[in-house]
Amino acid sequence: MIAQAIQKRTALLGIIGLGYVGLPLVRAFSAGGYKVLGFDSDSNKIDMLARGEAYIRHIPAATIQAMQKQGFTATSDLSRLKEPDVIIICVPTPLTETREPDLQYIVSSTEAIAKALRPGQLIVLESTTYPGTTRDVMLPILEASGLKLGTDFFLAYSPEREDPGNDEFQTASIPKVVGGIEPTSAELAVSLYRQIVKQVVPVSSCEIAEACKILENTYRAVNIALVNELKILFQRMGINVWEVIDAAKTKPFGFQAFYPGPGLGGHCIPIDPFYLTWIARKYGLSTRFIELAGEVNTSMPSYVVARVIDALNERSKAVKGSKILVLGVAYKKDVDDVRESPALEIIDLLMQKGAAVTFHDPYVLSIPRTRHYPALADVPREELTPEVLKTKDCVLIVTNHSAYEWNHIVQHASLIIDTRNAIRRGGTGSCAIVES
Repeated sequence: MIAQAIQKRTALLGIIGLGYVGLPLVRAFSAGGYKVLGFDSDSNKIDMLARGEAYIRHIPAATIQAMQKQGFTATSDLSRLKEPDVIIICVPTPLTETREPDLQYIVSSTEAIAKALRPGQLIVLESTTYPGTTRDVMLPILEASGLKLGTDFFLAYSPEREDPGNDEFQTASIPKVVGGIEPTSAELAVSLYRQIVKQVVPVSSCEIAEACKILENTYRAVNIALVNELKILFQRMGINVWEVIDAAKTKPFGFQAFYPGPGLGGHCIPIDPFYLTWIARKYGLSTRFIELAGEVNTSMPSYVVARVIDALNERSKAVKGSKILVLGVAYKKDVDDVRESPALEIIDLLMQKGAAVTFHDPYVLSIPRTRHYPALADVPREELTPEVLKTKDCVLIVTNHSAYEWNHIVQHASLIIDTRNAIRRGGTGSCAIVES
């Protein structure tokens, strides 16, 4: 039985999606003594894994090779989904052009599972989505196989809580919320995650678990929108928002510090709240608070560009023709992930206005060609030599990677626009530092 196989760690795990969520999950289960079969449609990832190579910065090649010694293999052949006893789905859940949920990857993964489904398998969805997805979208597809939920197969939801670049918290140390479609599914999923996670938090349904993840990310999005709006207000008032936050967070109760920035990035916070606003409309409600927060956050790249234009104007320079070096294109510090990064929109807006834009990022050697910003793949990357810094009309800090030597940058740049409070005090010599 699958319950015994989970407890004895003889169950074969299948993980669909070997990105920033799936690969850390492989690492956790491999470290827990399980054999894992990974699935991904990207042949480059499959080839790199076969060679024992890494493609995510915080999971080095040595870790990949250790996983392989435990029995980890990867494939793009979805017909092999009949092999695992447990299948965990970790695929993207983006938005459509009209900001509606795009569940194509969940649906296609579930359809592939249904074709190979055999009695005794447990399926768990980890991708972030709106409440009701597991029951209303996945379950009918799986039941169309003719197998019966709770007897032949089992279905649960457990939201991923990965935080790339955060060395303090990894999969095994982050509490795991788990909800099942029915009691046996819940019991099996809870038992599974208890093998590798220090704390499992069972909830009464998949819908509770799905809503939990949406709440977590909406909470962050709304509070970031608040401090972004306050940043604009305080800047006009001549007040340093960063110092205000530092003072406020000394209160030992009733306050949690959130920080402003050039816009939201990553695959969760900029996207997930819109899943909630979409499902709310199906129930005849308008989530005005969440939508307003989304408007504030999505306006921040334009605000940053306006600050660049103003700073250049004060130095009798037009943005058209100005040489601007963008520091950091990853969506947050110390990661190599550019998904939904505000840097992409900022660079695009500056180029539209005629600026000559280059970039540097210690972890991103080239900007990938994306659907929304295909031309950015041709933006040159430059090294942070004194000569390069001195030739720039403006250095724009978008991502405050720990690897940056800020004193070196300040020493050789003439104008810095700082969106991350990376350089906390004024300039050195002739360098002007503008907070944005």
